[in-house]
Amino acid sequence: MVSSMGVSPPYLHDDTVRGSGVVVDTSEDVAVPLLTVHGQWDAQLCLDAAVTLRRCFTEQPDGLIVDLSGLHDPHSESAPVWTTARQVAAGLEPPIHLALCVPPDLPLADRMQSLGVGRYLPVYAKVGQARVALAGRIPGEQRLTATLQPDPEAPSLARNLVSDACLGWGLTHLLHRCRLVMSELVTNALEHAGTEIRVAVHRRGSGLHLSVTDGDPRLPRMVPVSRPRPDLPLDERGRGLRTVQQTASRWGAVPIESGKVVWATILSNALFSMGAR
Repeated sequence: MVSSMGVSPPYLHDDTVRGSGVVVDTSEDVAVPLLTVHGQWDAQLCLDAAVTLRRCFTEQPDGLIVDLSGLHDPHSESAPVWTTARQVAAGLEPPIHLALCVPPDLPLADRMQSLGVGRYLPVYAKVGQARVALAGRIPGEQRLTATLQPDPEAPSLARNLVSDACLGWGLTHLLHRCRLVMSELVTNALEHAGTEIRVAVHRRGSGLHLSVTDGDPRLPRMVPVSRPRPDLPLDERGRGLRTVQQTASRWGAVPIESGKVVWATILSNALFSMGAR
């Protein structure tokens, strides 16, 4: 289970079972997603939970709330998954704040208490309590967000948000790369989704994390670049994501209940080279 939860390269496909009891929701706060696990705990649900946790960690949100109030786990067999998730979240740079929601009348609550996880993995009875607690631990001044309409001005407005972040946080050396990546992600959402677009810029240590949320559940895909033909104009479709691939330190997409989140992390070239070794 530990190996299947390690942070892996970006996902551009959804390999969980349709109708799975694992749902990711960013409607309340894209920086702190809500991962809901419900239904009978079995091998398939365990796999789906591990895969989704891995996606969430790869996206590197500020925090992650795992709601287990609808999970039927009378023997607390899922406990190792949540303790492993905490270890992975704490080992990332920067760490991800993780919180569990387990009603006190469930056997899993007693099991987590007996393991003493409350010292390093906070457990709350309700999602609202978890949100309030995490909000107090995440610096709000290190996040900028905007909601954009699906019109031609959207990419420009998103680039301006990136500029504000880079200039305000002293990360001007990332300005060009971040503006380029954000522009491509928003343009892709504008072209293929045509829905309201939510963009966010988060500081990640000495780097930036960009996310673009739209209402289209279809995940982006890399389109093979065809060789140019003299009798046909150049086809630029698909090159936007290739620009993201070449510019971002890492990137990917996460399916959510209301559509999808496409994200990218941009680190300084020196830090990215060290991490890639």
